[in-house]
Amino acid sequence: MPDRVNVLKTYKTYIDGAFPRTESGRHYKVYDREGNILANACQCSRKDVRRAVVAARGSFPGWSDRTAYNRGQILYRIAEMLETRKGQFTEELERTGYKAKRAVAEVESSIDRLIYYAGWSDKYQQVFGSINPVASSHFNFSLPEPTGVVTIWAPEEQPLLGLVSVIAPVITGGNSCVVLASETYPLSAISFAEVLNSSDVPAGVVNILTGSRTELLDPMTSHMDVNAFFYTNPDIEVQQQKQIDENGALNVKRIIRKPMEDWQDKEAKSPYFITDFQEIKTTWHPVGF
Repeated sequence: MPDRVNVLKTYKTYIDGAFPRTESGRHYKVYDREGNILANACQCSRKDVRRAVVAARGSFPGWSDRTAYNRGQILYRIAEMLETRKGQFTEELERTGYKAKRAVAEVESSIDRLIYYAGWSDKYQQVFGSINPVASSHFNFSLPEPTGVVTIWAPEEQPLLGLVSVIAPVITGGNSCVVLASETYPLSAISFAEVLNSSDVPAGVVNILTGSRTELLDPMTSHMDVNAFFYTNPDIEVQQQKQIDENGALNVKRIIRKPMEDWQDKEAKSPYFITDFQEIKTTWHPVGF
């Protein structure tokens, strides 16, 4: 009897609260650090990006209109659900080559990071907003408001903690997002999408794609309905950097780059990560009326 051939799982994408396959029908093999095949992942295309941006734009008004306290509750719920599946994520990271202790540390840090941003969800407005002195008989307030739809390149290494660290501040501030997972280690990202799907996060607020960064760079940075692009590559190529800057200028997107070598560092979390994707709105109100 020949040895049984394992049936490899094909990890799908996460768009608009559902788990569709890529429209292109393409997939690529995912390997562990020793070169063993773990699974198949979708090779997403420009059309998948467009579909995800439409979903993100559709969800943005409802998500941004929610109270800051409610968004914090939902982030805390994501942390709760991730805690209950800690064993699964630890095992997935170990399969990609993590040592057991490091895998546990990454999962626990991901849970803690979600709670960190949940705590900031109803506080950053007071810290970064202001009451401005004016010479006329008016009250003058400046308050942060979400910028809109954000496309994100998740970090290539630390595939779970890096993913959580770039998604959490964006959605804490009321934005919606389209995220391209780690190209080499995408499995944790799609498993995390299952956590999002069961954590009261409205459909379309977070959309997760897998595939080639080179192929999806242009549609993620040139789409005219995207308001910001967020990436953390410490060693991005000069030509890619030029393309990002040129595409961002097409509709004056915010281009936010935060090079990070280790997402366990204390610099890898900050309320300023939230304000990077906020716009300041100033309101005047007459006194005595």
